[in-house]
Amino acid sequence: MTGSPTERPTEHGFSLLELSIVLIVFALLASGMVGSLSGQRRLADERKAQQQLEQALEALYGFAIIHGRLPCPATATLASSEAAAGQESCPLEHGVLPWRTLGLAELDPWGQRLSYFADRLFSTEPASGARAAFTLSDPGSANIHSSHGSSATVATALPAVIVSHGANGHLGFRQDGRQVAGGSPDETENANNDSKFVDHPPDADYDDLVRWLPPAILATRMLSAGRLP
Repeated sequence: MTGSPTERPTEHGFSLLELSIVLIVFALLASGMVGSLSGQRRLADERKAQQQLEQALEALYGFAIIHGRLPCPATATLASSEAAAGQESCPLEHGVLPWRTLGLAELDPWGQRLSYFADRLFSTEPASGARAAFTLSDPGSANIHSSHGSSATVATALPAVIVSHGANGHLGFRQDGRQVAGGSPDETENANNDSKFVDHPPDADYDDLVRWLPPAILATRMLSAGRLP
């Protein structure tokens, strides 16, 4: 006798189309997670840079109270291994923050040194018998503008300005003393060694972070410490 063939349950597998859909879903989920983590990292770096800039300002105030003047910038092009790197180099007005003189970190979160301008009037050694290099009526020479081509000012008559060159690093100085290439016109304004600087919210062509010493606060700190008048 011959029987009917053994019946087996129907087996279903994934079709190529179904596998493709699953892979696409996983790819979208993964890219979303990466984008979220990248955004969180960016915000964390920006917060760290903001805190570093505020710490640098406090260090400048402290130095002025102790010495009666602001520190001069350090030479930007020296490699970190050189003895003079990070030490103030008078009478420079433009350079990088003298991190060794001030006891601060050398690099921002993106691996660049902080650029630093100090008006020579405020960084010169006080005259014999004077308690400060400057007076209450002395104006600084730096001005902050809203863009490189604008005459509108954000702040004027500033004695000192500090710049972090942001995530793109354009025109910032690295540990080996090398300056990073690139830079939009607004970023170039913060690195061309004049007394005009730019500060505005970040956009596709600009991500510098700029801080400055307000003359009124510097004067108040110096008065409270007995350095002025």
